[in-house]
Amino acid sequence: MKKNLLSWVAGAGLLFAVQSESLAQGDYPTLSQLTQRLQAISGSGSTAKLSSLTKTEGGKDIWVLKVGKGDLDNKPAIAVVGGVEGFHVLSVELALQFAESLVKDNNAALDKNTFYVFPNMSPDAYEQYHASLKYERRGNAAKVDQDRDGQVSEDGYVDLNKDGMITMMRVESPLGDYYVHEKDPRVMVKADRSKGERGTHMLMSESRDNDKDGMFGEDLEEGIAFNRSLTYKFPIFTPLAGEFAVSQKEGRAMLDYLFDQWNIFAIFTFSPANNLSSPLKFNAAEARKRIVTSMLEKDVAINSMVSGIYNKTVSPKAYNQTNQGTDGDFFQWAYFHFGRLSFSTPGWWVPEFKDADGKSNPNAEANFLAWADSEGVDAFVDWQAVTHPDLPGQKVEVGGIKPFVMYNPPFEKVADIAKEHNEFILKLAEMSPKLEFHNLQTEKLSNGLTRITVDLFNNSPLPTHSDMGVRSRWLRRVRVDINRDAKDLIAGDKIKLINKIDAFDKTTLTWVVKGSGSVDIKAGAAHTGFATLNVKL
Repeated sequence: MKKNLLSWVAGAGLLFAVQSESLAQGDYPTLSQLTQRLQAISGSGSTAKLSSLTKTEGGKDIWVLKVGKGDLDNKPAIAVVGGVEGFHVLSVELALQFAESLVKDNNAALDKNTFYVFPNMSPDAYEQYHASLKYERRGNAAKVDQDRDGQVSEDGYVDLNKDGMITMMRVESPLGDYYVHEKDPRVMVKADRSKGERGTHMLMSESRDNDKDGMFGEDLEEGIAFNRSLTYKFPIFTPLAGEFAVSQKEGRAMLDYLFDQWNIFAIFTFSPANNLSSPLKFNAAEARKRIVTSMLEKDVAINSMVSGIYNKTVSPKAYNQTNQGTDGDFFQWAYFHFGRLSFSTPGWWVPEFKDADGKSNPNAEANFLAWADSEGVDAFVDWQAVTHPDLPGQKVEVGGIKPFVMYNPPFEKVADIAKEHNEFILKLAEMSPKLEFHNLQTEKLSNGLTRITVDLFNNSPLPTHSDMGVRSRWLRRVRVDINRDAKDLIAGDKIKLINKIDAFDKTTLTWVVKGSGSVDIKAGAAHTGFATLNVKL
C-alpha cells in the first residue's frame, strides 16, 4: 500500500511537471511531449490506464486512455476523441487536458462514469504542424496515388516563395473564379455567377504541375485521412478517402476497440463538425429513406437540449459555423453506424469582429483577419509575385492566411477553452442514464402465490438508448432478471428485454411467484448501469 502511494505521488508530481511545462510553452506540444503527458497521468496507482491500439503507417502510436475506478465496463461511459483532423491541433490538446483534469481534479466523476479518451487519431498529419514545411495536412503516411495516374505523390505542395509554409497561389486570369475583396485586398472571394460577378484570378494551393496534366497539387505527399475514411457516406473514389472504408490500421483498431465497449452511451468529438453551438435539424424525408441520412426526430430533440447546456457552459459564441458533418467522418459514424448519441464541436471559433461602425464582415477570412489584426496575431503572408515554371508569362502571386491559424487559437488561450469544455463534458456525464426501482408492491394471492409489481425508472434527462440505437439494434437492450426458478415463476418473464426507456420515464414490471423467502431483481445494461432490488415475499 505504501509503495503504491509513493508511486502515485511520484506520478502526480511528474504529471504536474509535464503539464506545467506544456502550459508554459508558447506553442502547441510536439508528439513526444504529448506522449510524456499521457504516460505521466497513467502511472502506477492512477485511475487512467494507457494503451496503444496500433501504430500508423508513419510508426506513430494511436493511444487510448481508459479512466475510471471499480467495475469500469459496467458503468455508463463517454468516449472523448481528438485529432480526427490532423490540422486541428487544438482538438488534441483539449482531449488531453480533459484527461488530465479527470485524474487530477475530478476523481468523483469516476464513481458513476467511465471515460475513454482518444487524444489523437491523426498523429502522422499532426506532425506536420512542427515540420520544417508547415501545411494543413489531413492524411497519414500511407503511400497513395491520389489522382490515379499510376504515380505516387508526384504533385504535392511546393514552397514557391521559400517561407517554410504552404499558403495559396493566385493567378491573374479572366478565366478565374475569384476576385479581390473590395474591403480587404488580402482576401480572395469566389465570384457568384448568378449575381453577374466576374472572376479575375484563379486560386489554388501553392504547388506545381509536375505531371503536366493541367492540375496543381492534386497528388499530395500524404495518404488517407481518418476523418474521410469511415463507413457513413464513405466518399468513394475521392482523394484522402482510400480504396475502401476503414482501410487504415488506425481506423480499424479504433472501431474494433469501440465495438467491444458496450458501456459507451455518448461520444464527444473535438472536430470541425458542430452540432453543439447549433443543433442539427430534423429532415423527415431523409429520415424515411432506407439508408437514413437525417438524425431521427427524438434524437434531434436531445441534441437541441444538450446544445442549450453547451451554450450556457461555453462562453464564446459561434460565428459563421455551418459545418454539421462531412462524408466519411467520425462524428456522423458515431451516430448513424454506432448508434450512440454523438456530439461534436471545434472547441473554438474565430469571434465575430465588428468595425468602428459596429458592422461585421460575413466573409469568414475577412472576419478572421480583422480579428487577428486586433489581437496582434501574425496570421497572413503578404501576396508576393513569383516566377512559376508551369505558368510562363502569367502574373502569379503567393500568399494568404498562414496554415493552422484559422482553426487553432494562440496557445495561451487554450487553458480557458479547455476548462469550459471539461465542465461541459462532466455535465454530459452526469446526465447519463440512471435506472432505479420505485413503487414496489407485493400482493399475497392464494395457494402461496405473491404478485410483485415495480416501476423501473430512468432518472435522467437522456433516454437509455438513442432512437438510432434502437433502430440499428446494435446497442444492448435493458435486461431485467429475476432470480427465481422457472417452476416457481407462475407469470412474468425470468429474463425480460426492454428496447428503450425515455428520459424521466418508467416501465412497469410484474411477476407472480410461488413460495416464500425473497427474490432478487436486477435491471440494466452496461451503458445504463444496473439497478438491483431485493423483495421479501
